[in-house]
Formats: sequence, C-alpha cells, structure tokens
Amino acid sequence: MAAGDQGDLGGYDFRFLPQKTFSSLSAKETTSRLRQWSMLGRMQAQAFGFDQNFQAHRKDDFLMAFFKDPNVIPNLKLLSDSAGQWITLGTEVKKIEAVNVPCTQLSMSFFNRLYSEDIVRDSGHIVKCLDSFCDPFFISDELRKVLLVEDSEKYEVFSQSDREEFLFRLFKHLCLGGALCQYEDVLNPYLETAKLIYKDLVSVRKIPQTKKIQITSFVFKVTAYDSVGMCYPSTKSHEQTFSYFIVDPIRRHVHVLYHCYGVGEMS
Repeated sequence: MAAGDQGDLGGYDFRFLPQKTFSSLSAKETTSRLRQWSMLGRMQAQAFGFDQNFQAHRKDDFLMAFFKDPNVIPNLKLLSDSAGQWITLGTEVKKIEAVNVPCTQLSMSFFNRLYSEDIVRDSGHIVKCLDSFCDPFFISDELRKVLLVEDSEKYEVFSQSDREEFLFRLFKHLCLGGALCQYEDVLNPYLETAKLIYKDLVSVRKIPQTKKIQITSFVFKVTAYDSVGMCYPSTKSHEQTFSYFIVDPIRRHVHVLYHCYGVGEMS
C-alpha cells in the first residue's frame, strides 16, 4: 500500500493528553532563549496516547490513523499562515510522508568536535567569520557555516548520518531560529536547550543484563497533504518549519514537536 493510501489503518484509537506538560519548553530560561531566537510562541509540544502495539514498518498506517482520529482533529495545533494564530487542521488529510529520523545519541559529547575543529573556542565563544548569506540565513560565524554551507572547509566535521540524527536536527533548528533570530555568541545556550528538549521528548530504558541505557523512541519527520497540497505542518515549506513525531511504543505515547518559521513573540 502506498504511503497515505486509505485502507486498513490498523484500528488505532488516539487520545489527547493535555495533562502532559513539557517543562523543557516552559522553563523560564528556555522561554527567554526562544524569545531571543524568534521562536517563542511558534514552537509547541503536544502528547497523545494510542491503544495498539506500534509497528515501525506500518508507520504510514499509524500516522494516517492519527490524522483521521476524532480525538486528534480538534486538538492537534498548528499555526495559520495568515494571522500566525494557533488553529486546528480543518481539512481532510489525504496523504502523509514520514521520514525516519535516527535517534541513537545518548550524550552531548556528540558536539565536542565543535571545539576540536576550532568552530568554538575553549572558552565557549563561537568563532566569527566573514559575513555571507545562505538563503534565507545570514552567516557570520563558523557554527552556522558548518551547519549550512556544504562546500565549506569544515562541513564534513559532521557526516551525513550525523546530520540525520534527531539530536543534531534539534540543535540545528535552535541555532538557526526564527525570522528575527538574535544569534548567541557562545555555544552553551544551544547545547543546554537542545539537551533539555531532547530528554523531555525521547524515552529510554535500562537493559537489565548490561545496565546500558537504550533509546526506545521512534522519531519521524511528518508532512501531511490534503486534496490541494501540503497542509501540515504548514502550506509553505521552510527548513525551519517542522513537525517531529516521537513515538514511545512501550508507554504508547506520541509526542509531537512543532515549529513554524516566522517572527516569534518579542515580549
């Protein structure tokens, strides 16, 4: 069955979990940073529960059932293109695309190479560079250059598989920010915020035999289409407009992390 075709959707029933809060996004320090990065009021996390065993190879059925569920339709939030207000979908989803996002990183040491490659100084200050433009992003430091400029000298510090990791994606989204982003001069706020959000969204367990920590969540980057075209996470495509579905098959929870590029709240 093609992705998003109607048919047997696996009998999934979903329920909205409004009592589930995400402290990583509501903490005072995080909201202050998101305001500076022009993302405040444009990023949200929501939680939903489901009632059947999750099978990763049937993710398309699972997600189509999600978008058609009567408990999801009135509760799943997105930002309107025109007024920038939080709304519900208000259209029938005909097709979904779900990109598998690797989620294997258990340590922020993943980013230590930023120091060893002189992208960030030992003091934590991000090394500046000559100003350039990588549409639509303004680049004035080595960090944004290594994130965006594929033919830059240090781009290969992170391999393609590194860049696909959920932790890397989250970090990159925070570094690039919204339409009026005021960039940080030091690395730590990006690392701290990425770590907090990552830990809030991703589930882990300890394997009894080895005592090692294992990530149990599956992560998908999700796009939905109605009869006209793309309708979620927005009708307009942008690198900084995204929706990640983080599925915990053990607790049977789905965390939805959403952001729509634009001008964030300033006060």
